[in-house]
Amino acid sequence: MTAGSFIVVEGLEGSGKSTCISTISTVLKSNGVEDIVFTREPGGTSLAEKLRSILLDPGEKITPEAELLMMYASRVQLVNTVIRPALDRGSFVVGDRHDLSSVAYQGGGRSMDIQMIKNIRRSVLGDFRPDLTVLLDIDPLVGLSRVDSRGAGRDRFEQEKKDFFQRVRDTYLNEAALDSTIKVIDASRSLEDVTLNIKHAVEEFLCSRG
Repeated sequence: MTAGSFIVVEGLEGSGKSTCISTISTVLKSNGVEDIVFTREPGGTSLAEKLRSILLDPGEKITPEAELLMMYASRVQLVNTVIRPALDRGSFVVGDRHDLSSVAYQGGGRSMDIQMIKNIRRSVLGDFRPDLTVLLDIDPLVGLSRVDSRGAGRDRFEQEKKDFFQRVRDTYLNEAALDSTIKVIDASRSLEDVTLNIKHAVEEFLCSRG
């Protein structure tokens, strides 16, 4: 394969994104893809990592509007300096979150105007979007219990209440119903089942590329 693609993993905290990314990498390599670039949002560049540390700091008091704009500042820097160049040279990019997170977390979770968020995206990113999004769906309480089992403490987002995460989940699923490039995986099932479903989604996508 010579043409690159952008695959993104989305989901609530504790949904298993890291495991999913590892599975996607394995599937890509087994299909002859050797050049894979991994990214995370917010983060992935010097500027974006600095913004990430602020955004996740549980001691920071950030307004929803400032949070949204910081997310997009981080995202634009990453897209223009890392993701686009990688795709242009034929690499596959596998991202831990992208634009759908802002729709779900700032739009759904923070109850901001989703159309306004999409307008900002169009203004700063144009028609750039993932080729495939794997959405790991899980009950918020199950996901957060997984987070707590790690014993590392909760970041600024993880400290939100259940209703916040329920709005995020609902928004994720609403967006998935409108976009055929978003594949929903039930992340509450066994690791074996989840891994198998992820493999099927990625292999189906690769087949569709010819």
